Amino acid sequence: MLAIPVAQSFDQPGWIYEEKYDGIRLIAYKDGARVRLLTRNLIDRTDRFAAIAAEVAALPAGTLILDGEAVIFDARAISRFGLLQRPEGREAVLVVFDCLYANGRDLCGLPLVERRAILEREMRESPVLRLARRLGSDGRRALARAKRLGLEGVIAKDPASRYLAGLRAPAWKKIKIRNEEEVVIGGFTRPEGSRAHFGALLVGVYEGRELRYAGRVGTGFTDATLADLKRRFDPLARSTSPFADLAVLRGATWIEPRLVAQVRFTEWTADHRLRHPTFLGLREDKAPLEVTRSGG
Repeated sequence: MLAIPVAQSFDQPGWIYEEKYDGIRLIAYKDGARVRLLTRNLIDRTDRFAAIAAEVAALPAGTLILDGEAVIFDARAISRFGLLQRPEGREAVLVVFDCLYANGRDLCGLPLVERRAILEREMRESPVLRLARRLGSDGRRALARAKRLGLEGVIAKDPASRYLAGLRAPAWKKIKIRNEEEVVIGGFTRPEGSRAHFGALLVGVYEGRELRYAGRVGTGFTDATLADLKRRFDPLARSTSPFADLAVLRGATWIEPRLVAQVRFTEWTADHRLRHPTFLGLREDKAPLEVTRSGG
């Protein structure tokens, strides 16, 4: 189930306000001792998050389906997507916010408040398994608190809502605080100076079925990231631009628009370009056609 983005804070009496996490959305499937962790586009990440899988396997319920976000927290206990790309010894945590199935029973038709009660009963928190944090019952105060803490944003949920898998439903709303966006990589420029592999990413967002150019991303890379991205780009090379509004660019190499990156930036410009974007990492849990401009 996906949330609808909203631009401003609101207070819906009786709604639930949770921290919005900055990580990889995962569904955890438990059948006895067997656990699988799948992204939204069905990529198996069980091996990557083996410690999380082991903790889910140890839960007492015979069968479970949990919805959550794999994150790594910084020293201030704030989730940062970039840390998943360069964990540097930090351990990933699955923050769980919903329970879709438990002990042979499908829970999707139950209201959220009942699903949460079952989740709290079935889940044991640990260093790698946590419940999503609630931010209070007042929407505007929840947003103010999230801003003070430096969180990624707020998710507002109707406690009576059923779980609608795969749908972006008005019963869940999200408000972003940090200026971060997903973008689709459609090409890259030649390296200059001492940089190897490539210079900057050429990125865009979709409007309908058309990929619209959103600018260059030239910072945020390590030497290892540059090499890894170039290896991914080589088999995707194409002769024409994938952007509907950018046919020619000197020094550009075009690629099939199949890779999604997350970037941090200061603002959208008047001509729909990202100002001062920084690369944070690839998003293997997002399909390119899902990537649209949600801000500015």
